[in-house]
Amino acid sequence: MDFLDKKTLMKWAPFLVLVALVIILTIINPNFLSMRNFARLSIASATSLMITIGVTFTIILGSIDLSMEGTVAFCAVLLATLLGYFGAFVQWGWVSIPIVLVVGGLVGIFNGWLNVRFKIPSFMASLGMGFVMTGLAMYLTEGMRKPAKDKAFRMLLTERIGGMPLMFYVMVLALLVAYFIQRRTALGRNFYAIGGAEKLAHESGVNVAKVRMLAFGLAGVFYALGAVFATARIGSVATNIGTGYMFISITSAVVGGTALLGGTGGVIQALLGVMIVQVIN
Repeated sequence: MDFLDKKTLMKWAPFLVLVALVIILTIINPNFLSMRNFARLSIASATSLMITIGVTFTIILGSIDLSMEGTVAFCAVLLATLLGYFGAFVQWGWVSIPIVLVVGGLVGIFNGWLNVRFKIPSFMASLGMGFVMTGLAMYLTEGMRKPAKDKAFRMLLTERIGGMPLMFYVMVLALLVAYFIQRRTALGRNFYAIGGAEKLAHESGVNVAKVRMLAFGLAGVFYALGAVFATARIGSVATNIGTGYMFISITSAVVGGTALLGGTGGVIQALLGVMIVQVIN
């Protein structure tokens, strides 16, 4: 049967694994499917999902970005610093968020520029940049924890709509935006074209260098958004806030069905991978 062929089974395997895990855990503990537990899962998954989406875009391209831990640390420290400044003005803490997203995007674009301008392998350029960002975060904090006490910003975690934190709805919106970019824009289609056959894409008129830089920039924006969620969840920032996300994000992307060779995978696969890892946790 066509629906039981190897290709179809591989495509649906992550989803089937997730369903099996949910069924098994629900049998063990019926409270697993409660709204309270779902809210807890969404909070725990928010940062991982954003970072996994970011790295997925670069993997589809046939590259890889390993700067996520440093970018998250630097963006989180910058966010806490800006919240301290804008917090002096009533209800102006939210201004810090778009600034941090822009900074994350610029860090990503610089990663891509290093890759295309100097032909440095993407994993080397991005890993080095990650260390630089971690160092800057350490410099800004002087090794101390910085609070993020702005009341308006903390509403991401404390404000509930329909039993779910506001962070959940922002996460869903970001997921939809990422999916739209992947499926409905020329940029998203070019990611797959370059990841599938870079030489052919170049000969077809695709500006490979530009697309690579934009992919890394997009990844940086999602890393920064992950930093926003991590800061909102904890309420304070330390230099090690991004530690561990390199392994989690790449594992989640691969578990969800994104091939490290490029050209396949996507946002939905990133979501499935993150959910599998978080449900197991």
